Amino acid sequence: MQSGITRFTQVGDWIFEVKMVRALRVEKYGQPYDAVSTITANGDNLYIDTQLTRQHNELSREDCMAFYEFARQLEMKQIQYDKLRNGERQSRIVEIVENQRPRAKVHLARVK
Repeated sequence: MQSGITRFTQVGDWIFEVKMVRALRVEKYGQPYDAVSTITANGDNLYIDTQLTRQHNELSREDCMAFYEFARQLEMKQIQYDKLRNGERQSRIVEIVENQRPRAKVHLARVK
């Protein structure tokens, strides 16, 4: 798969921004998938709207790391999602550690 993803792409006078993604767990695109997720981008955060699996299983650690890597490549700072436990909704926030580092600020000055 590709190593870098950009949220913004310019074509002519239009800039296209990725705001929503549908993720499929499948070996090859076009084949039947066994899990689906809808993800919304808002600022520096990704919110996982839905997580559905064919067998109603929980997502594996590898699945979670795939979401983490996707968010890291988009330069997001957090992933947010809700989980149901014992019929109660619990909100979770995962920090994208690699994207938390403050970046150097460069200020231009005039030289006389």
